[in-house]
Amino acid sequence: MKIAFISLGCAKNLVNSEQMMALCVKSGHTLADSPDGADVAVVNTCGFIDSAKSEAIDQILSLAALKDEGRLGKILVAGCLSQRYQDEMLQELPEIDGLLGTGSYTDILEALDAMAAGDVPTYFGDIHHTLEDGARIVTKPLYSAYLKIAEGCDNRCAYCVIPSLRGKYRSRTVESLVAEAKSLADQGTKELIVVAQDITRYGLDLTGKRMLPQLLTELCKLPFPWIRLHYLYPDEFTDELIEVIANEPKILKYLDIPIQHANDKLLRAMNRRGTKAEIMALFEILRARIPGLVIRTSLITGLPGEGEAEFEELCDFLRWAKLERAGIFPFSPQEGTPAFDMPGQVGEVEAVRRAELLVELQSRVMDEYNEQRLGTTLEVLCEGFDAAAGCYAGRSYADSPDVDGHVYFTAAGRVPEGELVRVRITGTTDGDLTGEMED
Repeated sequence: MKIAFISLGCAKNLVNSEQMMALCVKSGHTLADSPDGADVAVVNTCGFIDSAKSEAIDQILSLAALKDEGRLGKILVAGCLSQRYQDEMLQELPEIDGLLGTGSYTDILEALDAMAAGDVPTYFGDIHHTLEDGARIVTKPLYSAYLKIAEGCDNRCAYCVIPSLRGKYRSRTVESLVAEAKSLADQGTKELIVVAQDITRYGLDLTGKRMLPQLLTELCKLPFPWIRLHYLYPDEFTDELIEVIANEPKILKYLDIPIQHANDKLLRAMNRRGTKAEIMALFEILRARIPGLVIRTSLITGLPGEGEAEFEELCDFLRWAKLERAGIFPFSPQEGTPAFDMPGQVGEVEAVRRAELLVELQSRVMDEYNEQRLGTTLEVLCEGFDAAAGCYAGRSYADSPDVDGHVYFTAAGRVPEGELVRVRITGTTDGDLTGEMED
């Protein structure tokens, strides 16, 4: 069959899509570039927040229109939305021909066979025990690839449904990860992005010890120029981990550390470990020991119990921390989580207003950071020629794919995608840097 894959949501979801692709190709199916004309479209969905659910439903309805026109055979929906609403999906969206939960990615071949036979498969395997070591077909440009080192989450944040969708935290072995990373390096990957719901917990379930420093040491022996880290929880840092990050030149001095808020009352209500004082102390230690460090975080406005005083405390924290990167989101109440019906709910309009105020505050921090880059030279991973900008576009160590900005630069000759070049920064535009490639 000709099968088209559409992967929504996070990088971890993308890895699961790539594993399903590899299973399909190995069994003799072919991958289609578009669902238009495909026998089956597989949508790997996100079900984390309302906007992600809406995106997934819109995508399914768009595929249903193709199916009605006879331009698509069947629709198989996989991932978090399937897992979360397994009892409602087929009732609400009868256009769907099959469902795979997050514990059943590896059942895709059986699901395809069942659909071909006219059945409507609904496979929901054990979310706490899944195969994470399977082959992948990397769909991003090969110069930048994700390495998912663990699945699931044990943190149980009060606003988050992920543990109920992805299961308990389970680390992959160092051996399997090094083998996969070596395969990626052999294919030409320049930027290895180490990812999990919480990479700082890596190894605790295997040995009772945090093993991320040992894993990173092994990965640094492979020929990657860049190794990027997502996501590190502030309460799980150890001196050993900081030492490895500081001293391994391949590890980019860019750390994504989601803190969500800076008010102790709200942190406790969210079931987050640690306090504002501890977060501040950690950031000071990291800044002192890792010169040039760029910190990215995630923040939520409008959490239950967040009044004007708590929000102003968050603003003050952001002014103090001067975090170079931040993802800012209004609270999205999710049924099935403790925060859904906590007292002190904040209205959606107010949560959005506060998020917009934080974005404005953060933009000034980013502008200040960009101004400090003027006249410096940065190593930039070229992502190709941007026709709209009329020059090349790439990313520095301070820019993670899909969430941060770009460096736009001119060059005397052709620059291949995936090439690491040196760019002298000469200006800024709409939050991005501009410059000239050095010879």
